[in-house]
Amino acid sequence: MSDPNDRSMQDLKPTVWIGKQGCTPPMIDEIVAQLKTRKVIKVKWLQNTEVDPEAVATQAKAILVDVRGKTMILKEKKKSMGK
Repeated sequence: MSDPNDRSMQDLKPTVWIGKQGCTPPMIDEIVAQLKTRKVIKVKWLQNTEVDPEAVATQAKAILVDVRGKTMILKEKKKSMGK
């Protein structure tokens, strides 16, 4: 069966929308800021915008949980102890 957290992630409302300019540095800053407060966020982008979800996750230092269509779910990376 699926993880109970899967349902809660599907029910998330998008908190970041990437527009026609694509994923700019200020957009990455916003994603990082929201990850600090929410831990898990949903990001959507316009149909005519090319976005590489893996690149966004790498730039934001986040974990890419899921991608469906023009929507991705990002999760805050756990800080490693001792480094």
